[in-house]
Amino acid sequence: MAPHAEASLELARRNRVMAELVELHGPMRIRSRPPVDRRFETIARSIAFQQLAGKAASTIWGRTRALVDGADFTPEAVLALDEEALRGAGLSRAKTAAIRDLADKALSGQVRLDRLGRMGDDEVIAELVQVRGVGTWTAQMFLMFDLHRLDVWPTGDLGVRAGYGRAFALGAPPTDKELALLGDEFKPYRSVVAWYCWRAVDTVTTGD
Repeated sequence: MAPHAEASLELARRNRVMAELVELHGPMRIRSRPPVDRRFETIARSIAFQQLAGKAASTIWGRTRALVDGADFTPEAVLALDEEALRGAGLSRAKTAAIRDLADKALSGQVRLDRLGRMGDDEVIAELVQVRGVGTWTAQMFLMFDLHRLDVWPTGDLGVRAGYGRAFALGAPPTDKELALLGDEFKPYRSVVAWYCWRAVDTVTTGD
């Protein structure tokens, strides 16, 4: 059984609410780990998804991806596009600048995407936040969905907070500080708990 599915069953054994979520949604499903040469694209996709509802983000990303006419979405391909083309796909000025900065730093070697899989979680975050517009949330999504790390807890994610509040009948979503403490009992599988929180509010994530 895959590690995320095993973690789902272990959480169900530990906690009644998690047992209900696992029964309703099944064991956690996650896409295959992307190859190293696709890491640039997956991080760019996460940037496109920042602070947007899933459907809107998916539409904008689809338009952005189409700009390279079916070719690989690489740093070189992005830098060959002018800013107006990226803006025309629906990216904000800030996200356009962020994706272009990611391309610049990946090509220069300032951000070593090929090494991320060998780094610890905190090291990956520190590496990625060097990129303009890339914060902790984007790095956490990369850890969860691209490196398949099991114990990432994105307390600043509104969907996770809302889903936790709904699933555990709190009456209101917890704050990020409250959620940080609430997650302690679920270590070392907090990435899996976050996935079920998204399911509880039907949030489309960068990993879907």
